[in-house]
Amino acid sequence: MNAYDILKERGFIAQVTYEDDLRKAFDDGMVTFYTGFDPTADSLHIGHYIPIMAMAHLQRAGHKPIALMGGGTGMIGDPSGKSDLRKVLTVEDIDHNVECFKKQMSNFLDFDESKPNCAVIANNADWLRSLKYIDFLRDVGALFSVNRMLTAECYKQRLERGLTFLEFNYMLMQSYDFLELNHRYNCILQTGGDDQWSNMLSGADLIRRKDGKPAFALTFKLLLTHDGRKMGKTEKGALWLDANKCSPYDFYQYWRNVDDADVEKCLGLLTFLPMDEVRRLGALQGSEINEAKRVLAFEVTKLIHGEEEATKARQAAEALFGGGANSESMPTTAITEAELNEEARLIAWMAKAGMTKSNGEARKAVQQGGVSVGDQKISDPDFKFTAEMLADGVVVKKGKKTFQKFVLAK
Repeated sequence: MNAYDILKERGFIAQVTYEDDLRKAFDDGMVTFYTGFDPTADSLHIGHYIPIMAMAHLQRAGHKPIALMGGGTGMIGDPSGKSDLRKVLTVEDIDHNVECFKKQMSNFLDFDESKPNCAVIANNADWLRSLKYIDFLRDVGALFSVNRMLTAECYKQRLERGLTFLEFNYMLMQSYDFLELNHRYNCILQTGGDDQWSNMLSGADLIRRKDGKPAFALTFKLLLTHDGRKMGKTEKGALWLDANKCSPYDFYQYWRNVDDADVEKCLGLLTFLPMDEVRRLGALQGSEINEAKRVLAFEVTKLIHGEEEATKARQAAEALFGGGANSESMPTTAITEAELNEEARLIAWMAKAGMTKSNGEARKAVQQGGVSVGDQKISDPDFKFTAEMLADGVVVKKGKKTFQKFVLAK
């Protein structure tokens, strides 16, 4: 299949420029493309997953991916969808985060330099940090219309509250990235999330206007639920790809508990399963849809954390739902005797373990009958752990989706 058709069939594509010409480019030979990542944290999160999976599909179809790290633009921050100015990171922070991203991307992309379409890691710090401002304004800034820039969706929200000149430069810098990659690697396509559409149009337009060469922009759908809510948010925070920030078990459980209406879409976007199998699983009804959810959770966790961790997470979930509490893979909080003597209340430890955002939220959950310790439903918000109770470990359940094992530290 044409690489464009693969992405379209699996549900990735949101918007594209010059669709017929891009499809022809994919047919004519290897297309070099890039996706940008701002290194604002030391781990990728689920919001990065869709673009990375699309990069992997395109590479498997014979095309060459460039993962562009925003070591330069990361010092400004993309204003798209943001109501406030981002915290400015240090060069050291950014460089550390870039290294973390590289390691995580190797789970998806093939960096074997012996292959013509091997993935490349580039860092726009290589050209942006040493950029001469006057030359940049003359060569690039002169090709941008301020009037047109102010109509871009990425700036509209910020205009109401105040847009800094620092952020206003972001579109020019991202566009310059595309131009630079075109010169260095013959990159003709930028891909990314649909919230980047305005910036990506400007980059493709810059290449066409400055060099008179073809350039394309292709955006992917954001990971949303069937009713339009953003996926990847949990009570413990963002769904990170780093096991130290989100355990394989918690990661597995998130996908095991997605809404029935979102299963087929997630299978198409987040796994490499053939589409015939995706459609078969997505068509399951009633209790049988749980089979599809188990497959989804296992496949996604395997891609992020490896098959061994995915298997452990699946076994832990099955043990828990079967009433067991002995799996080593279950998320666990160890409490020392000193900590227990200082604070033994269940609601306090639920908050400390991230099961709730606060003691008050935990108290409310207990009062509403949504919390169990072992097999016992708890109604007293002042319920306390004891050393004897924690000696063998006890599982606390909140609702149907949140679990934590508490043990006495040895």
